[in-house]
Amino acid sequence: MTDPEIHYRVLNQLETDPHMTQRQLADALGISLGKTNYVLKALIDVGWLKLGNFRRSNSKMGYAYLLTPVGVVEKALITKRFLQRKRVEYERLALEIERLELEVGEQ
Repeated sequence: MTDPEIHYRVLNQLETDPHMTQRQLADALGISLGKTNYVLKALIDVGWLKLGNFRRSNSKMGYAYLLTPVGVVEKALITKRFLQRKRVEYERLALEIERLELEVGEQ
């Protein structure tokens, strides 16, 4: 996964469920816990995420990863670039499938 892709996937997951633990996030993304920690720290350092403390139960503190206003804007930009990249991949695959279908049809 490239950095923009993993950033997109992390921001997308945390926007959906900000209370995910790093382990849950790593499992959801199929990456190591160490890489997850590294990516979260990088996103916090650039100001796209912030870590909030929230009381989850009687005496336990819970944490949530919240997209900052800058993070929301960046996620939108990353999403747009991600979609453009996926469209190009789709078009390449469609052409390859068409070529393979013609090749199979010739035999």
